[in-house]
Amino acid sequence: MNTARSLVFYLGFGIWTIFWGTVSLLFAFLPRKQRYWFAQMWARVSIAWLALSCGIRHRVTGLEHLSGRPVVILSNHQSAWETIAFLTIFPRFAYVLKQELFRIPFFGWALQLFWPIGIDREAGRDAARQVLEQGQKRLDAGVSVLVFPEGTRQPAHQLGRFASTGAGLAVKAGSDLVPVAHNAGQFWPRTEWRKYPGVIEVRVGPPLSCQGKTAIVLNREAQSWISHQLKDMQQGCR
Repeated sequence: MNTARSLVFYLGFGIWTIFWGTVSLLFAFLPRKQRYWFAQMWARVSIAWLALSCGIRHRVTGLEHLSGRPVVILSNHQSAWETIAFLTIFPRFAYVLKQELFRIPFFGWALQLFWPIGIDREAGRDAARQVLEQGQKRLDAGVSVLVFPEGTRQPAHQLGRFASTGAGLAVKAGSDLVPVAHNAGQFWPRTEWRKYPGVIEVRVGPPLSCQGKTAIVLNREAQSWISHQLKDMQQGCR
């Protein structure tokens, strides 16, 4: 059953993404705020179709911690689900993504409407410098920046090593850092195309102030909070 439902999802998702990506070219001239709204529509339909076809829904707690001011959001990374669903959950933000995603037909076109920060992960310090420079521009424009500090997707309930670039951006910009934890990998695994029905839990933590802290200290605080939440989610699934 999960195999059949997953095939149905990908069929509908593919058709919708191709259609939307083609039409989105007509909206490239719009101001960024309008382009972002149009791009969100793609995500909303995709997540609704996922719920209908595969029975995957989500529950969010802690949104009251977002005050409306631009912040740096740090989230764990487990699947493709969060790259879509977060667009329907959080106020306007810019992703930090690997550049090669922009080369994917239709899907890559959609991503570029969000004013993302595309980096070359092999560039090392140059990539980090790019995040700091372009991230500052987004924050100054009132747009939050969302970073996956692990850099790549991890197995469900596991946490990889955190790069401190996102925390460094928060310190440089004098912005709060908001940690986010989720267990999407339990229902949309990173290495398996089949989906499994259930409710993904997304927890938004209280803002972490950067005042008087180094990037390393701030990064450690965010990682500790996310790690604790993942362990709590895992216990709740037993």
